[in-house]
Amino acid sequence: MAVDPECPVCRTADIVCAKWTLLVVRELDEGRSRFCELERSLTGISPRTLSLRLRELEEEGIVERQQLPELPPRTEYALTDKGRALLPMIEDMRCFGERWLDREDGAVLSAPSA
Repeated sequence: MAVDPECPVCRTADIVCAKWTLLVVRELDEGRSRFCELERSLTGISPRTLSLRLRELEEEGIVERQQLPELPPRTEYALTDKGRALLPMIEDMRCFGERWLDREDGAVLSAPSA
């Protein structure tokens, strides 16, 4: 539950701050994916966690699930317009990480001089 249910930042954080959620959204930016493709691309995620995240994102209207009438049955996941609206936030996080977070060699990155 959000600290302040009236605060849009708190309500958004409730959705996107669950472990793996933003990474699932990032992967679906590439287009429709099957469960096994997402599982392979998200190294370390358990099938149970991926299933829970996809279900939560579907309930929030961020991801849509499509069952294709094939044998064997195939299910694909894709971002909705609401889900695609999260992509600029993910891109901002990538830019922040590249600019401000430590590199693997231990060097501290700093802001460019003005």
